[in-house]
Amino acid sequence: MKVFTIDKKEWALGIEKAKSAYQVLGPVKEKEWHCFKALGKDEQPDMTYTNTRLSPKFLVQPQTEPMFTYTLDESRPDHHILKEVQEDVCPKAVIGIRPCDAAAFLLVKRNFDAPQYQDPYWLKAYNSMTFVGLACNDPCPTCFCTSAGCGPFHEAGLDVLLVDSGDRFLAKSLTDKGIALLAAAGWNSLADDAGKIEAMKQAAESRIASRISTDRLKAKETTHIYDAPFWEDTAFSCINCGTCTYSCPTCWCFDIQDENRGNTGVRLRNWDSCMFPLFTMHGTGHNPRGAKMQRVRQRFMHKLKYYVDKYDNGIQCVGCGRCIRLCPVNIDIRKVCNQMNDYDPAACVCPA
Repeated sequence: MKVFTIDKKEWALGIEKAKSAYQVLGPVKEKEWHCFKALGKDEQPDMTYTNTRLSPKFLVQPQTEPMFTYTLDESRPDHHILKEVQEDVCPKAVIGIRPCDAAAFLLVKRNFDAPQYQDPYWLKAYNSMTFVGLACNDPCPTCFCTSAGCGPFHEAGLDVLLVDSGDRFLAKSLTDKGIALLAAAGWNSLADDAGKIEAMKQAAESRIASRISTDRLKAKETTHIYDAPFWEDTAFSCINCGTCTYSCPTCWCFDIQDENRGNTGVRLRNWDSCMFPLFTMHGTGHNPRGAKMQRVRQRFMHKLKYYVDKYDNGIQCVGCGRCIRLCPVNIDIRKVCNQMNDYDPAACVCPA
């Protein structure tokens, strides 16, 4: 693990060099928001951004992903045969991803890389990428990453951690993939003040005032939290828009549909949301989560209790704060988490 220094005057040249070996993606401002996209020739990532509105999870799991094509034309010998759509698995470098978003991929990976089932679409895309993180010197007011198992300088899931140090970046190589990318970009000047990263990390973490409590979630009886009286109040204002799930870097739910046009068709994997009434609709017409409260409860129980019970390795949240900032009715996962963590059915205590 080494720390390199990158003069910002040489930054653009290094990005262009990297494009000869990688498809380079980075944050770009479009209207009032930033989003991740492939960078064309002489196009640079905007490293001054705060955070993207949508997480970069779509780089690995696209919102709509073609899986197979087929023909219904019975005059052709290949009719009604699914043909796999070939994925673009060329090496990709994601420049400027925030540490929380990189850490989120590791949480999601537990779902798509389970011992009993591996999802080839997700894994091929993920393994093709080299993640160059950009540390958060000034976290957002709604960030609570330090109490969600993450942090503004978190390194898990990253190949390189970049720290903005004024007129230069400090680049901490974390994996062999990261070392290869730094070499491809020509960034090979070792830093002489690597200790500065630790000082900046402590300063950034001290700016995060928002926190959640999760220490008692594991020990809680699942049915007790499930039957807690605060769910009706939590769900009262929800409009089931799905903004929370679409913006969340750790939500992975999807649906698979066939779309036909004439005799040709494509099988697609699309993002779905547990907030939508159709999400759990059975073929019989029965819906086990037909009420809004049941769907809201499912979202939080999955992230903050079921995930904890299954993996016993943190919650399914990295504290990025997107759902807090974007929820049109101000439902706050921090409040819900603390209610779940502090709920005591025996004492009939339901924290406000």
